[in-house]
Amino acid sequence: METQTIEINKDLTAAIAVPQGKGPWPAVVMVHEVFGIDENMRAQMLRLASAGYVVIMPDLYSRGGMRRCLTATFKALASGEGQAFIDIQAAKELVLSRADVTGKVGVIGFCMGGGFALLLANDGYDAATSNYGMLPKNMEEALSGACPILGNYGAKDKQLANAKNKLDETLTKLNVVHDIKEFPGVGHAFMNPKQGGGPVFGTLLRVTGAKPNPEAATEAWQRIESFFAQHLSS
Repeated sequence: METQTIEINKDLTAAIAVPQGKGPWPAVVMVHEVFGIDENMRAQMLRLASAGYVVIMPDLYSRGGMRRCLTATFKALASGEGQAFIDIQAAKELVLSRADVTGKVGVIGFCMGGGFALLLANDGYDAATSNYGMLPKNMEEALSGACPILGNYGAKDKQLANAKNKLDETLTKLNVVHDIKEFPGVGHAFMNPKQGGGPVFGTLLRVTGAKPNPEAATEAWQRIESFFAQHLSS
């Protein structure tokens, strides 16, 4: 199994991973972290596809690469609207149009993508998973009417201090089905198979505690597989 690059429209490409065997399978839209569709993200796609999901990851930097698109993408994340959301929706529509997809669709994201997953949880998805994703500014408004949400966060992630408690409180108040876990002893990006950020940024990230933790990652993936199996099965 491997990921392939496809064209969604003239301005947008995506990576896709399809399980081996005969479908149909549920679909999952995966939103990449800040470094784009790199080796880590493709590994995450294959990990989820191996569990029986057609996984599509739109390249939110399609219109000029990370340097040109990063600011606009983060502005979209902060405001809850913009080109990134249009691109994610296009990827969702494409994957749902496939003959080997059941019609059930989830959304999952890592880092920056986890923030998008939370904002998309009330936008026609059947389940959403945020892995150390930024919390919405107005949480009650953003998460009202959301589908079931799973969250995986690191206790040593200073960027997202107290994220578990904040999500638990808000989602409980909104009567949204949820399961948020804070993993002790790990920081940001703990689910990456390899150190992200390349030789320069990677060293800085590791110093801040944003580094892989295989043990916690294994448990997080077990939680994701169980969660999606529950909510995306036909």
